[in-house]
Amino acid sequence: MISTLLVVVVILALIFDFINGFHDAANSIATIVSTKVLTPFQAVLWAASFNFLAYFLIKDHKVANTIAKTVYENFITMHVIMAGLLAAITWNLITWWFGIPSSSSHTLIGGFAGAGMTNAAFMGVNPFHAVNYGPIINIVLFIFLAPIIGMLIGMAINILIINICKNARPSVAEVWFKRLQLISSGALSFAHGGNDAQKVMGIIYVALVASKVITSDAKMPEWIPFACYSAIAAGTMSGGWKIVKTMGTKITKVTPLEGVSAETAGAITLFVTEHFGIPVSTTHTITGSIIGVGLTKRVSAVRWGVTINLIWAWVITIPVSALVAAGVFAIIKLF
Repeated sequence: MISTLLVVVVILALIFDFINGFHDAANSIATIVSTKVLTPFQAVLWAASFNFLAYFLIKDHKVANTIAKTVYENFITMHVIMAGLLAAITWNLITWWFGIPSSSSHTLIGGFAGAGMTNAAFMGVNPFHAVNYGPIINIVLFIFLAPIIGMLIGMAINILIINICKNARPSVAEVWFKRLQLISSGALSFAHGGNDAQKVMGIIYVALVASKVITSDAKMPEWIPFACYSAIAAGTMSGGWKIVKTMGTKITKVTPLEGVSAETAGAITLFVTEHFGIPVSTTHTITGSIIGVGLTKRVSAVRWGVTINLIWAWVITIPVSALVAAGVFAIIKLF
């Protein structure tokens, strides 16, 4: 029997997925908007279409499985999942309001882990025994590795393109790179949908197991991927314009050529990490790629003050989300 609490948790998960879409829309569209390849409306429609396309082509759901295993099953309850989602939604809205491109993925992971650890404490168990450190360590490592990988690939692609096209007429080259940006931004949007929607799939799957609707070895019901891809695409359609400004103009000035390089580098990084089931941050990845193409011009082309502030936001996202989730879980337990 499906409980009211399960329905509430699934709705909260899809709300988070929607917010993830508009919070992270900037990852896919910032460069094509800043280079005037597409209007803002055309850009979000383009990105949302590729977000949803991932539903038809990605079927392994390795990232969802990783998320589902970050907290041990005996410490997961419906209240733990609810507290984690409420904390993640709260932090995502705060960072969106201030135009900070933080990681929706790490917000969700931090919230889920924080609530699970607090539940363990209420049960009289060491809170650190609630968390599966294998996936958590990989996730924390890729807070730093994903932007570095994106940066290095972005630099390599940008240098390669510059050398290949060094004899091309600038006006002709710009027209072609604007066309190529449609492909590169589409690839990044596809990778974003395939990576980020899976994180919510994992949470909903865990909720079904915790409420005993399905067993932990059951196949994921098909409605979960469909609902998650639909929610993230709808969120992308609404667009997070404050973050678009940060990503598209504040880190470094991006030309169509550099947009192609950054988006291609971001897409490659996300495809590879998704293949290995590593839930990396799309935000961190594309930010690193944008920094990489900026560095190919000169070090001073990157606005390091803005970049350092972003890094601080990335570092505190998991612990802050965990603390907020702990507080929310404690409040829920009182009632």
